[in-house]
Amino acid sequence: MRFAPEYVTIVLNENFEDAKELLLTPLMAIHYAHLVMLTECGIVSAEDARVLRSSLDGISLDTVRDVTYDGTYEDLFFFIERLVKDSAGEDVAGRLHTARSRNDIDMTMYRMRQREFISAVAVGVLELRLALLDLAERHRESVFAAHTHTQPAQPSTMAHYLLAVVEQLERDTARLAAAYESTNRNPLGACAITGTGFPIDRLRTSELLGFSGPTGNTYGSIATVDYLLESVGATGVLLIGLGRVVQDCLLWCTMEFGYLRLGEGFVQGSSIMPQKRNPVALEHARAIASKAVGQAQAIATAVHNTPFGDIVDTEDDLQPLVATMFRDAARAVTLVAAAMRGADFDVARLAERAGVGGTTLTELADTLVRDHGLPFRSAHAIAAMLLKARTEDPQVSMAETLERASQALLGRALSYTEEDLERIMSPRHFVEVRTTLGGPAPVETLRAIEVSREALRRDRTAWQVRRDHLSAAESLLRERVVGL
Repeated sequence: MRFAPEYVTIVLNENFEDAKELLLTPLMAIHYAHLVMLTECGIVSAEDARVLRSSLDGISLDTVRDVTYDGTYEDLFFFIERLVKDSAGEDVAGRLHTARSRNDIDMTMYRMRQREFISAVAVGVLELRLALLDLAERHRESVFAAHTHTQPAQPSTMAHYLLAVVEQLERDTARLAAAYESTNRNPLGACAITGTGFPIDRLRTSELLGFSGPTGNTYGSIATVDYLLESVGATGVLLIGLGRVVQDCLLWCTMEFGYLRLGEGFVQGSSIMPQKRNPVALEHARAIASKAVGQAQAIATAVHNTPFGDIVDTEDDLQPLVATMFRDAARAVTLVAAAMRGADFDVARLAERAGVGGTTLTELADTLVRDHGLPFRSAHAIAAMLLKARTEDPQVSMAETLERASQALLGRALSYTEEDLERIMSPRHFVEVRTTLGGPAPVETLRAIEVSREALRRDRTAWQVRRDHLSAAESLLRERVVGL
């Protein structure tokens, strides 16, 4: 077949280069696993299997990667097939392609690569969780003003904030784990789309390639891309959530806030302004994560409203985008983890602003409800009047103002000493009484940190088990190939 030069230049050459970089290693593993299975099932003779093994062993991956596409074959699969034919002869070489198609080979290669991509992102998330838990441990007592609607709202602690981020990342880890399991199913044996009449063993190739098991329906094994969209979607959710946190961190790095300081290795100066200390690592992380989110949306757009079957829209042209998206996602998460490991908060600055703007008035209202049985709305109104008076005159007596406000609203004066009100309205008191499950009190964040550390230990073990499973499958495949 002679291909048009435009098709060669625009499509086939590009796809060949992409396949050499992304898919050569899984393609060779599939050849070996399929050969072992065909031999064990008696479909290929032991003699032919040894010839084919020798031919595959003789292929240098480095040499293949140096090959320049010349248009005399369609893609990497056919180039490798040509090498096997040249070595084993056409009759024996042809036996390797029994009971399979490029369709199921392609889908298997994509899944093998994708599970690696998912794992790389998950490892970055685990490292970020550890960095944030270590920070939270150090800042259980560090009060600061939490914001809602971009305005100071109530005192909290940095541990409380960081644990909120950690819990989000724990859910991201669960989503990635679910996506990994959906991806880690073996389409090999689905052939073109309807399977085969040969007595193949799909469980065996799944075992040899490190899959959890085979896919089910052979049509769906070739046609579906939900496994891809699930992992892309989980990664997109992760990046969008992380981006919001990075935005906070960048705001806190400003001179106006001055809450957060990155380590020296994660900032840059200016070529003209000596005073600059730019938090560029987080800026890069934000840009890289945003790029990955855009790529994730492009992947979904590429497969949207395409036929449910074997189509190029979900195949070779899409794979470089998939690889780049996951690579950028892993880069962003890993960079944030590294930056936060060496970062710290200005505790004095946080505390200085924790009570500014009436952030503790909710606790004053709560105290009036608890002490005097008032409806919360009445207590809220008294607290608001106190804030108004203090705003107009910062030196006004809080005790006297509270008495006047309560007399006006309730018809009776509520009496507290100035010292009592100072304590009630202190950010420290505000935080310490909020021992609700998931609240900011140091005693509660200590409990939450331990829970999250245990979850991190479990998740680390689970991801290590997945990696060990792949390594064991590689060893088993090598052993069975040698034993042919």
